[in-house]
Amino acid sequence: MYFDVASTAPLHPVARQALTAALDEGWADPARLYRSGRQARMLLDAARETVAAVLGARADEISFTASGTQAVQLGLLGALAGNRRRGAHLVHSAVEHSSVLHVAERHEAGGGEVSVAPVDRAGRVDPAAFGALLRTDTALAALQSANHEVGTVQPVGEVAALCAGAGVPLLVDAAQSAGRVDVPTGWSLLTASAHKWGGPPGVGVLAVRKGVRYASPLPADEREGGRVPGYVNVPAIVAAAASLRAVRAEAERENARLHALVERIRGRVPQLVPEVEVVGDPVRRLPHIVTFSCLYVDGEVLLTELDRAGFAVSSGSSCTSSTLTPSHVLAAMGVLTEGNVRVSLPYGTAEADVERFLAVLPDLVAGVRAPLGLDLPAPVGAAETTPRAEGRAGAESDERQATDAGGSAGAKSVGAGSERPKASGGVAATPRAEGRAGAESDERQATDAGGSAGAKSVGAGSERPEASGGVTVVDALGKRCPLPVIELAKRIGEVPVGGTIAVLSDDEAARLDVPAWCGMRGQEYAGEAPAADYGGDRGSAYLVLRRS
Repeated sequence: MYFDVASTAPLHPVARQALTAALDEGWADPARLYRSGRQARMLLDAARETVAAVLGARADEISFTASGTQAVQLGLLGALAGNRRRGAHLVHSAVEHSSVLHVAERHEAGGGEVSVAPVDRAGRVDPAAFGALLRTDTALAALQSANHEVGTVQPVGEVAALCAGAGVPLLVDAAQSAGRVDVPTGWSLLTASAHKWGGPPGVGVLAVRKGVRYASPLPADEREGGRVPGYVNVPAIVAAAASLRAVRAEAERENARLHALVERIRGRVPQLVPEVEVVGDPVRRLPHIVTFSCLYVDGEVLLTELDRAGFAVSSGSSCTSSTLTPSHVLAAMGVLTEGNVRVSLPYGTAEADVERFLAVLPDLVAGVRAPLGLDLPAPVGAAETTPRAEGRAGAESDERQATDAGGSAGAKSVGAGSERPKASGGVAATPRAEGRAGAESDERQATDAGGSAGAKSVGAGSERPEASGGVTVVDALGKRCPLPVIELAKRIGEVPVGGTIAVLSDDEAARLDVPAWCGMRGQEYAGEAPAADYGGDRGSAYLVLRRS
């Protein structure tokens, strides 16, 4: 079962038919005046009009690009260049697609300024907070229509009104919503990607409203309104337009059906699997996406097991990306960055397919958790599943399990422009007697000598607790999340209520996942300090007060 259309959708049957026909009829250069060229031009013009009608634009506002990512990059760079006299300030949300973040990084490196609007725990921006970032020198603002990892729909209309009032153009990335739901109003620039709605890959859409200042960041070219240089792929564009019109016609009926299936997943997964959290806005969301995170589970291992069971899903966990950094979306939301599963249902998904997914999921999660030896509560609405302790490739990754992001409301987000909390004071600790291999969980005692000026608690504002008797130290240096959280879960029972445990880690994800674990488990996150204060030679110490 393919449950990953948020990454790319299967080619729609209408797109396949249109592509085959256009390969015969639209292969010529549409810029030429001979018969085959004119025929290709007619097909291209018709496709442009179709896309414009669905997106609520004029045909001459539509340009076709080589991808959705290229559309975003050209849109941002072109609008920033076109508005350079106004200023060099860019505003975007903390959960934008990486294509936005990469342009923002380049813009900042070139001397521009960037402000990042935070999101709440559901992944939604506050329009007032977004609007407060707009300045007289703001050249451009960017906000996605809906999030690609958790499906949360953004308040684009409200933000657009604030941008209009401030005279700031707004770029809306509609890659996840185009074709499925109505296009939000108020945008100045809009981008989309054909392979997200069932069109062929290699076709993106950049729409620029008339009157919006835009200067192409690339050398001049006469094609696509001067915004996108190079020869256009007429057959692929024709197929993209035909499939967009087709999915939009099917959307009302299919959205209602998929919404009901997603509601079933959202409701049943927490009943079937212990220690799991469904993330994203439960109401203001796309109809086909649901994301949940399993505590003490490595997302990559779980995805591998689901693949073996016949389900293709995705994850926002850092372990499934090409980098070792946590998902910036999950981090900005303050939820667990490990053990994450995203299910995005294609049109035509059968109820039986979803039921089969729900049937196999509990046993797979139990099997991945089995090697950990953790005492977990029984699932709430299902018969107990027997953990499978053997035969699991990737169960050797019992040293990669992760905690879910039930998370401390004030956890700082990585990649959202916030700084990590810093300890304003030091705590003397007994030095470690031997070197660190990074594999064993070296649990030690450190004596807190003095220190009322401890690290501030994330979100709580309280000072780091003084350990008048001792602080239990869990050495997780050299281990990737979710291992540090698993070690924390194993050792917390050895700490008396009111006592403190310090988790030493050099994995960036621990800064997010330890507070998230505390929020889920009813413990108190007391901030972080240098690992050296507790005998470490690198990384940070994440302090947890046992409250229950």
